[in-house]
Amino acid sequence: MKKIFVLTGEPSGDKLASTAISKLQKDYTDIKYLSVGGSNLRKIGIESIFDLKEITYLGFTSVLLNIFKINKRINQTVEEILKFNPDILFSVDSPDFTLRVAEKVKKINPQIKTIHYVAPQVWIWRKGRVKKIKKFIDHILLLFDFEKKFFDEENINNTFVGHPLIENNKNNKTDINNFISNNKKIISIFPGSRKSETNVLLPILIDFINMMNKRNSNYNFIFHATEENKNNIVEYIKDKGLNNIDVISDENMKKEILSNSIFAVCKSGTISLQVCNANVPSIIIYKLNFINFMIFKLLVNVKFANIINIINNKEVIPELLQSECNAKEIYNSVLYMLKNPEIGKKQLEQCNQTLKGIRSNSSSSNEVATILRNSLVG
Repeated sequence: MKKIFVLTGEPSGDKLASTAISKLQKDYTDIKYLSVGGSNLRKIGIESIFDLKEITYLGFTSVLLNIFKINKRINQTVEEILKFNPDILFSVDSPDFTLRVAEKVKKINPQIKTIHYVAPQVWIWRKGRVKKIKKFIDHILLLFDFEKKFFDEENINNTFVGHPLIENNKNNKTDINNFISNNKKIISIFPGSRKSETNVLLPILIDFINMMNKRNSNYNFIFHATEENKNNIVEYIKDKGLNNIDVISDENMKKEILSNSIFAVCKSGTISLQVCNANVPSIIIYKLNFINFMIFKLLVNVKFANIINIINNKEVIPELLQSECNAKEIYNSVLYMLKNPEIGKKQLEQCNQTLKGIRSNSSSSNEVATILRNSLVG
């Protein structure tokens, strides 16, 4: 029996991995799996060797404070992978965890094929990683076509598979009547997948919602959560006295809610691609503590936080970062765009043009499943 170890480091990677593996499971049933994963991999029957929450950290200072715990988990993961002895180590995103594990595994057992999905963003920072990756990754799967040149230069086997968040998949319709009323419009809020992110952004977002309600109470604010952080958000908002907030984690429901939203407030990250793909105008927010922010400023090679803005080298989607990431600025930005719909329309035209240039011709998850299947057979 063939074996695959699925290695993720945070909920977004868990989601990407589960989508690809679920496609592989349909066509290739005789595979045994083990993982470091979360709720999405559990739903398709793949056991995790420990809870994903134990390695999900945000920012340099958080990592430094937990460095001994992280190293312990890296060593434990390497040990479990070697014991499992898979044909393929399939690592997904979270390079500071997954690639460190893959490097150690490959050094001890070079026979294990290493396939990594979601290339480290070497075009933003730490370009020297490409040379290092070549030593222990057999095949790297790219979300964006423009990434190819960085890996081609080092003759690293790579494939552009596209980003699953910008696939036009038709999903089963989900009943969202509980969230829709005749006189209230939906604003979707994406506060991040990590607890450390939501802990920073939730107080700011609640203040923003209070400001919106004082001006106009005809909005429903829907928080899009992961299974892992849903309870954290629910606990935070339950005693705030707000009756126009809901928290959802079901993926089909989130897609349906987003497609029925008039606006979105998004934590900086790839989720903004899904928002653009749903044709919903948005703004980007993000906040780090001062030390983490200064370290990022020293290391990054780009002017913007959002991928759409990075590709265009201009602010297509407004970014409210650091000191600008406050309730008043969010309120002013959202209100301005709602009052001037032509601005949102222009934003979406530019976003759609950008998405055309980074969209794969086929399904990303199908591409990944095919590569995994061929690697098992080859």
